Amino acid sequence: MDKFFSDAMEIRDLAKKHNKMFEESIPLIASENVMSPLAMEMLLTDFGHRYAEGLPHQRYYQGNFFVDQLEDKVIELGKKLYNAPQFDPRPVSGTNANMGVIFGLTKPMERICAPDLSGGGHISAAKFGALGFRGLDIVNYPYDEETMTIDVDGARKTILETRPNLCLFGQSVFLFPAPLKELRDTFQEVGCKVWYDGAHVAGLIAGKKFQDPLREGADVITGSTHKTLPGPQHGMVIGNTDEKTWKKVQKGVFPGVLSNHHLNTMAALGITLAEMLDYGEAYAQKIIDNARTLAEELYALGMDVLAEKRGFTSSHTLVADVRKFGGGKEVAEKLERCNIILNKNLIPVDKNRNSQDPSGIRIGTQEITRIGFEKNDVKALAEIMMKILKNNISEEKAKEEVMNLKSEFKQVKFCYGTTNPYEYIELFK
Repeated sequence: MDKFFSDAMEIRDLAKKHNKMFEESIPLIASENVMSPLAMEMLLTDFGHRYAEGLPHQRYYQGNFFVDQLEDKVIELGKKLYNAPQFDPRPVSGTNANMGVIFGLTKPMERICAPDLSGGGHISAAKFGALGFRGLDIVNYPYDEETMTIDVDGARKTILETRPNLCLFGQSVFLFPAPLKELRDTFQEVGCKVWYDGAHVAGLIAGKKFQDPLREGADVITGSTHKTLPGPQHGMVIGNTDEKTWKKVQKGVFPGVLSNHHLNTMAALGITLAEMLDYGEAYAQKIIDNARTLAEELYALGMDVLAEKRGFTSSHTLVADVRKFGGGKEVAEKLERCNIILNKNLIPVDKNRNSQDPSGIRIGTQEITRIGFEKNDVKALAEIMMKILKNNISEEKAKEEVMNLKSEFKQVKFCYGTTNPYEYIELFK
């Protein structure tokens, strides 16, 4: 009896250590965030034990009386937040949402235009990702390395020459708005659908501080819900298209790429949407302000932050070429040893470079903003980072400085209530 109890306790101990590590570290991963206490509460509900295949009020399971009301409410909040006629909260991740759109709007061998990986494109849009598995003919837009965005004239020429069925915009390195307005006439001339992957910037769009894709030419937006939108690890599809196209997308989601849709995380998403309606504009603006401040400080202290001529960034993300400090892998690992968590990343010069050893790093400010970092705190962080990279401080001393700085920031902001998101919550006694 209880033969494997020690294994279970080992897993629990790892979870506690993980929480403690992040409580003492400064998180700068551009694709992560922390939830509010009310959103976290939803993850512990009985919703997490149940199934609800299909659309509200058209289920294949019984017991969905309150689930239908929940999903109706989440859809209502999503439509309101994004000023959209259509909203589907069922995808369980951003890539799952992407796959739903791919299944709904394309057929194998059809042509799609998409950003290249070295130009910040997401891995699901690579030839070895979801687009490739669908058997699509992928054409990449030309990329302007100096401005760190899609080359508008080159993209227009590419779309007119290749005449794709679908044009995808949206990136993992998403510094500036995509040129939807500039290319809208081209989309209409070719007759293609336009898909915007807003995973990284969904919170900035919700806060009206980035761009408004649905008003600029996008038919659908996909996204994960845990980056600048500070919710659970889940997904969504937002639409502003004709009913026939929307039905194709919804069939692509179910039964195309999922069955049940993780009802507890959908509930947490609903809480997050409501909080963003109340606090999203202030939160989004502060994220961007902190990103620009961090970029400016790092650049002034000697880091080669990209897109300097455009002010470095208009989003939560900044990207730097760190070859003079040993490259992305070495820098990311060195900073991690000092309790600063970010990731190595491909940059435009890395067209033929191994993605495990790229030239750059990617930094995001959405989580530190969520826990209360102001501009002066961001400047202090930049100084510590550069002391580490210039070997002007021991790693032991740097770790101490990082922990001291982080110790002041353990409460979630821009939400209902407050809590320490890094605290381990014990249920088993």
